[in-house]
Amino acid sequence: MTVIKQLKAKYPNALSWSFGDSPELADELAALVMKGLKTATCCSLLSFEKEEGSPSVGSYSIVLSGEGSPVCVIRTTAMYLKCFSDVTAELAKKEGEGDLSLDYWKKAHQAFFEREGTYSEDMELVFEEFQLIEIV
Repeated sequence: MTVIKQLKAKYPNALSWSFGDSPELADELAALVMKGLKTATCCSLLSFEKEEGSPSVGSYSIVLSGEGSPVCVIRTTAMYLKCFSDVTAELAKKEGEGDLSLDYWKKAHQAFFEREGTYSEDMELVFEEFQLIEIV
């Protein structure tokens, strides 16, 4: 039985996905989760609505590396909508990226959402807070 099948047996209905839009970013962000620095993530509402399976409060997710291997399991503890321009320093810090500042968060996420083709100052984001359950 593969590791992913074992995890799905342990966490029924768990989604499996990777962070970011490149293998390098997936590895970088997964490492932050495993270090306990990243406890939140976000996506555009547009991409969230297009996803086939979406997390919900209480659900488990198997986080994959850039190569598609499971690296850890997280559990969603909160979800909410937030306008890009209303993201706070506290939320930016929960994402655990760069120097943890709001300025860094805005620059990195603007670039990400521009690559996705969804960026605008008033775009809606789906924020997901989570806790690390286990490292695989």
